[in-house]
Order: sequence, then C-alpha cells, then structure tokens
Amino acid sequence: MSLLLASCSDASVRHYALEVVAEYPHDTESYTQGLFFHEGEMFETTGLNGKSTLRKVDIVTGKALKRLDFDKKYFVEGSVVFKDNLYILTWESKVAFKYGPDSLEYRSTWSYPREGWGITTDGKQLIASDGSATLFFMNEDFALQRRQIVTLEGRPVRWLNELEYIDGKIWANVYTSDEIMIINPKDGKVVGVVDCRGLLPRSLYTSETDVLNGIAYDSTTGKIYLTGKNWPKLYEVRIVRK
Repeated sequence: MSLLLASCSDASVRHYALEVVAEYPHDTESYTQGLFFHEGEMFETTGLNGKSTLRKVDIVTGKALKRLDFDKKYFVEGSVVFKDNLYILTWESKVAFKYGPDSLEYRSTWSYPREGWGITTDGKQLIASDGSATLFFMNEDFALQRRQIVTLEGRPVRWLNELEYIDGKIWANVYTSDEIMIINPKDGKVVGVVDCRGLLPRSLYTSETDVLNGIAYDSTTGKIYLTGKNWPKLYEVRIVRK
C-alpha cells in the first residue's frame, strides 16, 4: 500500500478502485502530458524535447487525425480548451501557446511565470499545476486569481501533474504515483483517492513504458479515460467505492 493510501484515515475521504469498461490503442510514442475532450473529440499533448506534439486523436484507432510538432527547444506539457482557445503549457521555457481548437492554427505565444505541468478549466477560469502542492486559478490571459494548496488529511500533496475537471471536482495525477486525487476546488481538500495500480498489465510493459498520466472526461458521454506516458493502451474506466 502506498504512503498516500496508508496515511489516509479521514472518514470524509473516499477510496476508489478502477473498473475497466473498454480499452483502445494508444501510440507508444506519446509521452502523454495533456489529455482532454472538446466537443466529443480527444486532444493530446506529448512531451520531451524533440518529440513534443499536439494531436487530435481518433480514439478508436489511437492515430492522430491532425498533428503539430514543436521545436525541439520546447518540452510541451498540459493542454485544455477555454473560451475558444486551445491552451498549451511548456515545462521550463516560461511560455504558453494558444491555438485554434478546430483547425489547430497557431494564435499566439504568451509569457508564463512558472513551470507548466497540468492545466484544466471549470468553464470559468483556467486551473494549473506546477509539480508542487499548489493549484493556480487564472483568467484567460494567465493572470493569477488565487492559489490553493491541496491537502490530504491536512498534509500537502506534492507532484500534482495532469488535471481534469469532472463534476465539480479537480482530478489530478500525482507524478510517479499510481493514484489520482479528487480535489474540492473550494478548499483544496482531497475528497477521494483513486487506486490505479495494475491498470496497465505488466505483460504490456516495455523499457519505454513510463508512469500513469492522462485523465480525460468526455462531457458529451460522461465517460472517463486514463492512459500513461508511452502506454500502448487508453482505458475507458469507471470508479467503484472500495
């Protein structure tokens, strides 16, 4: 049992396991950083210098319907659509990009004041992580509105990475962990912990297989999808109370 699960004794925190509903191919060259749906279509940003991409993905085949490759100086991170702009963060370059969500045309480059990790939206603002225990709430021009420390049983949860907003809560991958935190955005308290251990069978691991990362919620169907960096599979899942 992980330290996060073992230390969590607060009765208000719910524990969940995963049930796999369906599985789909996922490009093993995709070092998944951002994963989300917009109007029923799946988008993915992938990282690593020289391999960073933006893709509109056919979920059934795992193939890119459209793809943009970034200059090797950029390590692309999280991505999301907000107010008709597709936002893309970079890790250490201190810049973020805006693209058109339909045509994937370049729109602008913006200064970004911190490391970019994950990003999502509640429909009113952008919500981003930087690998710490802090979430940053920003407007469409990246102006900071507020910060929120994420805590589990009163202790900060570090390494918050890829984010997704689902039914009023923020879901967050914890980097290098097989757990997803379900967070109340009002106070930063973790209200649920999803145990994702064993989602990708060991038989499918290769020397390139990396950590769980990638949460996507399709609001048109209510379905939730998970994957990982260089994983061969994308999973439609549902959570079940432990």
